[in-house]
Amino acid sequence: MLDKANDENVKQIITESVVQYLKNNKIKLSSIPTIVLTTPKNPTHGHLSTNIALQLSGMIPEPARKIAQFIVQEAESRHGELFDKIEIAGPGFINFYFKHDLFYDLLHEIMNEKDRFGYSSIGKGEKVLVEYVSVNPTGPLHIGHGKCAAVGDALSRVLRAAGYQVSTEYYINDHGKQMDMLGESVLLRYRQLLGEDIIFPEKGYQGDYIVTIAKELLDKYQEQFKGKDDLVTIRFFKKYAKERILADIKEDLIAFGVEFDNWFSEESLYSEHKIQPVIDKLIQKGLAFYEDGALWFKSTDFGDEKDRVITRDNGEETYFASDIAYHDNKYERGFNTLIDIWGSDHHGYINRMKAAIVALGYPKDSFQVLLVQFVTLVRAGEIVGMSTREGQFVTLKELLKEVGRDVARYFFLMFSHDSHTEFDLDIAKSQSLENPVFYIQYAYARISSIIEKGKLHNIVLDDKMNQEIDLTLLDKKEELEIIKKLAYFKKVVERCALQRKPYLITSYLHELASLFHKYYTEYKVLGEDKRLSEARLYLISSVKIVLANSLNLLGIQAPEKM
Repeated sequence: MLDKANDENVKQIITESVVQYLKNNKIKLSSIPTIVLTTPKNPTHGHLSTNIALQLSGMIPEPARKIAQFIVQEAESRHGELFDKIEIAGPGFINFYFKHDLFYDLLHEIMNEKDRFGYSSIGKGEKVLVEYVSVNPTGPLHIGHGKCAAVGDALSRVLRAAGYQVSTEYYINDHGKQMDMLGESVLLRYRQLLGEDIIFPEKGYQGDYIVTIAKELLDKYQEQFKGKDDLVTIRFFKKYAKERILADIKEDLIAFGVEFDNWFSEESLYSEHKIQPVIDKLIQKGLAFYEDGALWFKSTDFGDEKDRVITRDNGEETYFASDIAYHDNKYERGFNTLIDIWGSDHHGYINRMKAAIVALGYPKDSFQVLLVQFVTLVRAGEIVGMSTREGQFVTLKELLKEVGRDVARYFFLMFSHDSHTEFDLDIAKSQSLENPVFYIQYAYARISSIIEKGKLHNIVLDDKMNQEIDLTLLDKKEELEIIKKLAYFKKVVERCALQRKPYLITSYLHELASLFHKYYTEYKVLGEDKRLSEARLYLISSVKIVLANSLNLLGIQAPEKM
């Protein structure tokens, strides 16, 4: 019940009362003023207070106390289960007092549910496929890919917690000219290592990793491929390089705490002849036409800015054709909702894919795309220069080595995925409260330490003792604020899932950690009064559970010691 005793719900209750008041008195307003709720410094003045009646009295010819009285009557009659009392103070301030039992019942709920607290069933078991990262296996993961990985993994965790049946997938783009260029690039570096006078193509892959793979091949095969540039040799080098790079990608992702349920090869769509049947489906529906020897999809019929080629005049399918087949395959596997996480540079690709989804007969809203904005690294106040084309970029592996998995994930998730991330390496590496990850993990470790110290005072929380603890002793404003924040966790998880915004968890985490740190500075948890110590230990144990559950949804560790 306490999850309803929050600012947003009280604002809704006030809004409903104001609307009814205006209706009863036949008063018309273009808009209701913004409802402001404050937490009184003096706890005797209630848990929340509002001046909405005073605001309205300045807009309509009605006394503030008369308006306030109506709001109080409406709130008490409709939502009496929430409030112990509602009082009018001064010229028309309204003070809300929640029932204290709501606060204490919430703590029992947390302690009983433990690592399941915050979970819900709003997803109703809906089958969701989250596809993310999906980097071409032509080079290592860089920091931008790391942000996509963090967003995709955290979102998947949140959706599962909200009752969705989630599967995760990495789409391996292992077909096409970029793969041929990969094989050719490695072969040419290999031949250069053998002393051949080779002019490396401008469009070839430039990174040091290409040379590293070429050296491996040289060690294994010596001069076996010297002077060769035939298709069979290029295919061999392509296959070796792809598998080698893909193995590194998987290794980096595991180190980052990301594991996929499935790895889907684009090449399989061709080898298993899954593209043409989908193209035939569009032709049969009259949604494809030939022009200048090429086959075009009528994507403008579904809101796209222009029609799109799906088969070139030489008979080759385009990348778009394989993407259509791939997404059709996702639905064929029984998924109701598809969530793709792409880099922001793919913005122009969304409309054509949505057009294809609808053309194939699937609901438009069942296909959703999250665009992840780019990442800028900052060191000593200066931007770290990067160029993917020239092979000069900071890899995810390098970032993890420098700042660690937990910090990297948190910094990528600290703000909305569709906003630019400025990754400050100096803050990320600092072991101070300025570092938000340290600040949050330190709260968890500090609580763990207090719980251990409690054992020295013969205070060990267990199921038997929990029922005997007098939680009514938790009557300080800061204690009730912490409990209210704990109660809000379920709503945060649901909002994250429904809005596809895992960053909301990071905001919540920092606020909860901040409330705890301030509380610990102000009040002694373990003192001479054993009954009070038990109650406060129960409170911070609940905070510890919610901190752990929040961190887990972000894929970040909760350390017992720091």
